[in-house]
Amino acid sequence: CRAACRREAAFLGGPPGAGPWEAALFGRVLQRADCLRHCLGLRLGAAPSAHRASHVVRRDFEQREPYNYLQVAFFQLKKLDQAVSAAHTFFVANPQHLQMREDMEKYQRMSGVKSDNFRDLEAMPHWEAYEAGLQHYNADEYLQAVARLEESLTEALSALEECRALCEGPWEEEEEEEMQPGLYEAIAAHYIQVLKCRQQCVLEIATKPGRISATEDFIPSHLDLLQFAYDQAGNQALAAECAASYLLFYPADEPMLEKMKQYRTELGEDTALTARENIQHYVQRSLMEKNLIYYAVEHLGGTFNDPDLWTPDELIPENLKGKHREDQEKQKQESSDVEEMEKRGPLPFEGIAVTMDSQQMNGTQRVVFDRVLTESECKNLLRLTKAAGEAGDGYRARRSPHTPHERFEGLTVLKAMQLAQNGDVDWRDAKLLLQASEKSRKIIESYFTPGKKLHFSFTHLVCHTAVEEEQEGRMDLSHPVHADNCLLDPEGQECWREPPAYVYRDYSGILYLNDDFQGGGLFFTEMDTVTVTAEVRPKCGRLVAFSSGKENPHGVWAVSHGRRCAIALWYTHSQEHAEQERVKAEELMDQSAVEQDQPDGEEHQGADHNVRSSSEPPIPNGRARPTSRRHKPGSDRTQHPKELRVRDEF
Repeated sequence: CRAACRREAAFLGGPPGAGPWEAALFGRVLQRADCLRHCLGLRLGAAPSAHRASHVVRRDFEQREPYNYLQVAFFQLKKLDQAVSAAHTFFVANPQHLQMREDMEKYQRMSGVKSDNFRDLEAMPHWEAYEAGLQHYNADEYLQAVARLEESLTEALSALEECRALCEGPWEEEEEEEMQPGLYEAIAAHYIQVLKCRQQCVLEIATKPGRISATEDFIPSHLDLLQFAYDQAGNQALAAECAASYLLFYPADEPMLEKMKQYRTELGEDTALTARENIQHYVQRSLMEKNLIYYAVEHLGGTFNDPDLWTPDELIPENLKGKHREDQEKQKQESSDVEEMEKRGPLPFEGIAVTMDSQQMNGTQRVVFDRVLTESECKNLLRLTKAAGEAGDGYRARRSPHTPHERFEGLTVLKAMQLAQNGDVDWRDAKLLLQASEKSRKIIESYFTPGKKLHFSFTHLVCHTAVEEEQEGRMDLSHPVHADNCLLDPEGQECWREPPAYVYRDYSGILYLNDDFQGGGLFFTEMDTVTVTAEVRPKCGRLVAFSSGKENPHGVWAVSHGRRCAIALWYTHSQEHAEQERVKAEELMDQSAVEQDQPDGEEHQGADHNVRSSSEPPIPNGRARPTSRRHKPGSDRTQHPKELRVRDEF
């Protein structure tokens, strides 16, 4: 209705002094209001006031909440295919929803559920086309890429117009007004609110459902990709058109200016190389709106968070540039701090890959390494767990303290060496446990605290096994969400660094040994313990490491089938809290080495050996050139009774 009435009662500009502009302007305002009332009445069949949805209702629909109820209703009606589609539609936009995650896993295991039942009923055409276009682009299939990217750009601009039309809703008071504003103050305040909303629409369409952050430069990036794809496909005319359109956003972009020179030479100096008309309109309208908003901020107060990186500096009023520069400097300093924190020296071993860093894991002081262990080393450590279990002596499977649906086995480094000394396990496997944990310590120390010693706080080889007959209807976690050196209070959004928490722990790690089980992945959350920010899937040789404080609440998904084994590691900067059992274990290892008096075989080579593995996975074959404008400016055993140590387990 809003889009149709905008066309029907359009504002027609006239030369100054051509007539009483106020009467003409408000005449159109009244016509548009009448049009909207009539349109809504025809479509909804009642007084328009009955259709004003509250902000809460609109937010619920934006977050796809109705589909959460629909999936339950369809399931109760035994319409399984519709229940699955509704659940999937909700889950796409809410991937952090723990209950729906469990429901989705149940649906996947149900007989009668087909793969095509898992469809997004609210799929956005521009995102579907964009992702398909990127796939063709990265595969060097440029003809297919331009078709899907053009479709994505068209759909994105259409979605943008729909979003902008919805901005013309009721006035939403940001705070209680001391006095009612007059006619022009009220009009100005509401209109600026509408303009700010329209400006934010580019972030709305650039944010994929289920994501928090928008894709930077979403509209310009289409033109950048299209320019290269058309060029590679041999269509220089359309490549030049995209280049000219892109330069409307970044007129000083050197690589694109060079391309324009090349196209003029190839196509002839007489050929007009002009930008697309719809892109010209988009840029001109956006700049006009920004100009009005900045005027209002300068003279009437308020703030404006510009969503675009391409806004020219000259558009910002002089008296706001100081504040703008302060914000940029603050952002630059924050980025510098993050970069400094993330800046690491070379890893102490060859062949290890940093698979995910803090930024990719949506947090701070988090990292995932791969190829820390070889397949044979993982097998040897798994053999150690099996041999220790058969030997008994404290390693028998017990109910997990966190869930009755799993059994766990735990082995310390000292117990492993004692079993080796007794001949119950291969001493080389026990030695490998010490070496693998030491290798992990060196990696974590060099990455997070280069130059500052990390001591072992506790080392535990742990296996969790699903109790097969007790998995039906299971709703719990293998390990509830917690922090490692403080007591998490999700309601108060605080983490209390006080006993009985292990307050001296500074960094934590998990070195995985296998992946032949279901569930059991590590996940990080916000302080609320519900909003999932990152997940890590276990596999042999994968080491996940993170700081132990409130910045990294984490838990473990339920192990629903099979046996998950890993070495759980905790480190401290405090030498007085260093793991004393480890000293004894190393003494036993040295003693065993003297007694054995033989070199390790190739299969049991130490984990400190610089293993050369296969090369790291190749990065995506993207073609969009990065430029500066793309980037926004005492031991646990002696201090704690044995029965309390089970809370260390993942």
